[in-house]
Formats: sequence, C-alpha cells, structure tokens
Amino acid sequence: MSITLELDLPEKLAAEAKANGLFESASLSGLLEDELRRRRSGQELIATLDEIRRQPGAAPTEDEIQAEIAAVRKSRRDDEGRR
Repeated sequence: MSITLELDLPEKLAAEAKANGLFESASLSGLLEDELRRRRSGQELIATLDEIRRQPGAAPTEDEIQAEIAAVRKSRRDDEGRR
C-alpha cells in the first residue's frame, strides 16, 4: 500500500528532519512502527494495572513490600552462599 502525506511543519523542523533522512519511506516507517509499539505497550500497561486493581483484598503496605523484597534478597544470598 502506498500513500502520499502532506505535512505542515515549522520550517526549521522540516529542514532538520530532511537533513537527517527522516522523510525517507524507511525512516518514516520505522518512526511509525516505534510509535505504534509504544502506544500498544502503554495500553497493555493500563490494562494490566486495571487488572491488578480489580484483584480482591487490600493492597500491601510499603513496609510489607519492603519486607518481601528483603526476604527475596536474603534467600538469593543464602542460595549463592551454598554454591
């Protein structure tokens, strides 16, 4: 599929983009793919957060989270010490 785009850009931005090859089809395709990937990732993150928020029970406190992190770190150190 081929389309033609007409853009209304500030002159300085257009000149710099052109000088850096950003108006080439491959460059524009890459930029669009990156942006679409970034937006999908953002949507997935929002969906994951919504799913987490729907889970029953109270959210852990910061102290509980820190205690869990400390326990995991201690377990890893203990495992490494046994090797």
